[in-house]
Amino acid sequence: MSADSLTIATNRGDIVASLKPDTAPCTVNSFVSLAKQGYFDDTKCHRLVPGFVLQCGDPSATGTGGPGYAYADELKGDETYPAGTLAMANSGPDTNGSQFFIVLADAELPPAYTVFGTVDDAGLKLAQKIADEGNGADGVAPKKDVIIESVS
Repeated sequence: MSADSLTIATNRGDIVASLKPDTAPCTVNSFVSLAKQGYFDDTKCHRLVPGFVLQCGDPSATGTGGPGYAYADELKGDETYPAGTLAMANSGPDTNGSQFFIVLADAELPPAYTVFGTVDDAGLKLAQKIADEGNGADGVAPKKDVIIESVS
């Protein structure tokens, strides 16, 4: 694992991401540090909005969990969110922790989410396939569990 790329190994297949340490150094460093500590291992992707995002990174799988710290947004104000974008989920300004999302289709979002990478075409196709299956009984999580086995 480097500060430039990583592989998110899931029970559904691998997602390779290219990271952006030049534009989001704190985010990349935090994400890589958590990954090296095994923080994401055996965690469930807890939120799916078909045609929009697949969200992961919460070990409680409730949408409220995190690493116990938050850090500032790394925004220029002109962020865009095309399909394949890897960005941090948050609950307001400067509340980044461990939750992240993969954008499934070009999205119109305010520039409020730190973009820290992109996923490769195969990873995007995998995430889109998961989205095509729809949501589970709770209406929030993917229909079939998506478990992050490791991030390396």
